[in-house]
Amino acid sequence: MDIAEDLGLDLVEISPTANPPVCKVIDYKKFLYEQKKKQKEIKAKTAKVVVKEIRLGPNIDEHDFNFKLKHAIKFLQDGAKVKVDVFFKGRSIVYKEKGEIILLRFAQELIEYAKVEQLPKLEGKRMIMILSPKK
Repeated sequence: MDIAEDLGLDLVEISPTANPPVCKVIDYKKFLYEQKKKQKEIKAKTAKVVVKEIRLGPNIDEHDFNFKLKHAIKFLQDGAKVKVDVFFKGRSIVYKEKGEIILLRFAQELIEYAKVEQLPKLEGKRMIMILSPKK
């Protein structure tokens, strides 16, 4: 404590459980500032999850299907998750199995680019499936 006082710095206990306790003579405010800076840097480096959405209809045509498929491939290659949903308008809700077949076919076409995170699930008028990119 005398050494820290002579230097005009702080005595900081680094490891109190060690025998004997480990202490360090440092400027405590500078230490806190550097610690906060490191935390901010770590937070900036973490990857943010992006979810792209693709909407299909239960009676989608082959060309439209392939068009949406190309978009999904691009999104997955960019590292984003893809949320594919089939939207049922009006009485088309009768063809739930048709929507499920479309989603499963979509997943099958993307098997080399993505893995299915959530299987097709009906939520109201939408049937939703989530795909995440393969590393």
